[in-house]
Amino acid sequence: MNHTATKALDIYQAALAAAVPGPILTRALTHEPASDRVWIVALGKAAAAMAEAAVRLLETRGHAPAGGLVVSAERNDPPHPAVSVIVGDHPEPGAGSLEAAAALDRLVTRIPAGDTVWVLLSGGTTSLIGAPQAGISPRDLTDLYARLLRSGLDIKAMNMVRKRFTRWSGGRLARSLGHAAAVRCFIVSDVIGDDLAAIGSGPCVGDPAKASDVRALLVQAGLWDGLPTALRDHIGAIERGELPETPKPGDPAVERVPNIVIASNRLAVLAAAARARELGLTTETVEAPLSGAAAAAGDRIARQLTGDGTGPTGQIARGAARCVILGGETTVTMGAAAGLGGRCQELALAAARALDGSGADVVLLAAGTDGRDGPTDAAGAIVDGTTWQRITAAGRNPQRDLDDHNSHPALAAADALVRTGPTNTNVMDVVIGIR
Repeated sequence: MNHTATKALDIYQAALAAAVPGPILTRALTHEPASDRVWIVALGKAAAAMAEAAVRLLETRGHAPAGGLVVSAERNDPPHPAVSVIVGDHPEPGAGSLEAAAALDRLVTRIPAGDTVWVLLSGGTTSLIGAPQAGISPRDLTDLYARLLRSGLDIKAMNMVRKRFTRWSGGRLARSLGHAAAVRCFIVSDVIGDDLAAIGSGPCVGDPAKASDVRALLVQAGLWDGLPTALRDHIGAIERGELPETPKPGDPAVERVPNIVIASNRLAVLAAAARARELGLTTETVEAPLSGAAAAAGDRIARQLTGDGTGPTGQIARGAARCVILGGETTVTMGAAAGLGGRCQELALAAARALDGSGADVVLLAAGTDGRDGPTDAAGAIVDGTTWQRITAAGRNPQRDLDDHNSHPALAAADALVRTGPTNTNVMDVVIGIR
C-alpha cells in the first residue's frame, strides 16, 4: 500500500474513532437525573457499546441497572447480569429478529410504573427487531425488506414503509412504555439530516406518514403490485379505518419522550478533516450530504478529483486542495442483478474506472462506519488510478462487474477491500479523496 493510501486509511480511522458511541453517551448521561431504578433498552449496531457505557455510568453513581436488553448484529457479552443480549438479523429480519422483538415485549411488561427507561438507539434497529404486525407472516415481512433493499430507495423511504408493518416501529415502543415514570431516547444517527422518524424507524417518534402515503410511495417505486397480498390488505385496512394508524406527532405517548441525537455523520466527517489537516493536507469537507446512485457518485467524485469535473469539489480539480471528505449514504438499485457488494464498494469501483490511468497517488476511499457494506465482510474499498487495470489483470471484467452490481469480487481481485470488522457504531458512510 502506497503512502497516499495509508493516509486515507488513517483519516478513515479518525472518522471511526470520533463516532465511538460509548464516550459520547457517557457525556450525555452525565446530565441525566440520578435514579436507582433504570432499565436499559439498547437496540442497533451500536447497542453493545452504548449499553456498556450506560451500565458503567450507573455504577459510578452506586447503582446497577434494574434490567435491560441489548439487541445488536453481533454476539457480545452482557454488560451486566441483569441485562440480556440477543443477536438480531440484518439487513433482513429472521429468527433472531423475531426472538429479539418477543424479548422486548416481555421486558416492557416487567418495567414497573415508577421506573426510568433509557432507550439507546442506533442504525440497523428496523431489521434487528423486525417482527411483523398481526396478520402479517414473518415470510411476508422478509419479502418486503428484500424488495426494498433492491429498490434503490433511500433509508428514509424504506423505513417509512417498513415501520408500517413492524411491531415496534413508528412510536409504538414509546406508547408501550407509557406506564414508565420517564423514558429517554439517546440516538446514534445513520440517516441524512438526522430525521428522528427515520432512524431505526422511529420507535419512540410519532410517524408523520399516513397509510395512503405509504401506498403512493410503493406505487411510484413500482413495488406495490408485487407485494404479498397480506401487506396490501394491511394498508387497505388502515385506510378504511379497520386497523389503527401509527402513533402520530402530537400523541402524548411519544411527545413525552425526548429523542436526543448524540452522534451523527457530521461528527465523523469533521474528525476526518481534522486528521487530514494534521497530516499536512489542505482539506475540504463537502457540506452537501452524499446521496443518490452509488456508481454515479463515484464517477462524479473521481472526475472532480482528477480535474475532469465541476461542482462543489471543483476546486480540488484546480489543485487548491489535497483532500476532500464527504459523508452520507448512496443507494444501489439492483433490479434483476444478483451481484455481491454494497453501496460503498459500488461507488469505489465506479471511481476506479474514472481514475484509471491517473496513477497510484490519486486515491479514493469509500467505507461505511459500521464496518459492513451491504451483505459482505468489507466496510468498503480503497482505489486508485491502477485499480481498474489490476482487476483486469486478475482475469475479471470490471465493467461487467460494475454493470452487474458485483463490486465485491472485483475489488477483492485487486486487493482493494477495506475490512475493519464490526465497529460498534453506525453513522453512515465517509468518502475520502486524496491527490
